[in-house]
Amino acid sequence: MEDVLSVYERPHNPEYPVVCMDEKPYQLVGERFEPIKMSKNNHIEKCDYEYVRKGSCSIFMFNEPLSGWRSCMALPQRTSEDWAERVKWLLDEQYPDVKKVVLVMDNLNTHTTASFYKIFEPEEAFRLSQRLEFHILQSMVHG
Repeated sequence: MEDVLSVYERPHNPEYPVVCMDEKPYQLVGERFEPIKMSKNNHIEKCDYEYVRKGSCSIFMFNEPLSGWRSCMALPQRTSEDWAERVKWLLDEQYPDVKKVVLVMDNLNTHTTASFYKIFEPEEAFRLSQRLEFHILQSMVHG
């Protein structure tokens, strides 16, 4: 934890932007019954609490707190390949000219440079890994 806190204390440096990354699964739901609209007699709209499950997705979120930049994308699932593609996008599209991106993230099994090697040629995977400085936020869950 101290490692990540020390990263957050760094002053803003455009050559080494500190970017936080997280992903979260979300359940997609829809209305089971159409809400009853508000009436002319000022009766409030009536909504039923039942919902219909419409599947799930994974939200990928990147943000650079010191610059105010953020980006979010929904994908159908969360795989190591998805993570590698999103980080490649981060490096090549959002930060193509920086020396390194300081990436703060949690310790999921997909968040490793090995994920690059699953889908990219070794030279490309190595290039991407050399543009990152990893800082892993350990889980704060207590048993």
